[in-house]
Amino acid sequence: MLNTLLDISQIIQNATIFNPRHWGNVGMNSDTLLMAVSELFDLLEQRDVAYVLVGGIALLNYVEGRNTQDIDLIMALEDLENAPEIQVTYRDQFFARGEFQGLQIDILLTANPLFRKVQQEHVTTLHFQDHDVTIATVRGLLLLKLYALPSLYRQGDFLRVGIYENDIASLMYEHHPDMNDILAELAPYVSDSDLRSLQEIVQEIEQRIQRFRTSHPSS
Repeated sequence: MLNTLLDISQIIQNATIFNPRHWGNVGMNSDTLLMAVSELFDLLEQRDVAYVLVGGIALLNYVEGRNTQDIDLIMALEDLENAPEIQVTYRDQFFARGEFQGLQIDILLTANPLFRKVQQEHVTTLHFQDHDVTIATVRGLLLLKLYALPSLYRQGDFLRVGIYENDIASLMYEHHPDMNDILAELAPYVSDSDLRSLQEIVQEIEQRIQRFRTSHPSS
């Protein structure tokens, strides 16, 4: 794990520039993107917002090869409402989406007990520019990814299922977490049938990792 957070603006810039859907949009260059990211964290600090950075940017501090075009945060609704500069474009009980100076921000609201648990128990602090940024740990990210999977399966969202399962596999491969312990912690927040499905998915991933390590002993 790094002690310094990766350059968030560069990550988002690369994801945006190399996405053909954005080739016709020249509204945000690297300087304005860097400023927007910095000003977002300035705003969160000024308003004393208790947030946690999650999603693809957080994941990149633990594994390679993930890209993202937005910022994902865990946040309480009252903190979000205390930062009206983040223009909310969608909100339901547990999720919100907002925009800040051209940045898309996806927000997991702490009204969800698991999101609140991750915010309170599974975080660390990394440095980005002049900011100390609160970021989810490997365990926190695994809890969030696993929690989301059953819903993605029910939605038939094959592409996101693949992304999330690959994120889980990458974290498992790089960091050797105790998955039985993580699933036990997750159990109160999912149904029994979803937990059984997640146990099967984790077992399949563990078998895949073991096959890979058998084929590549030096890995």
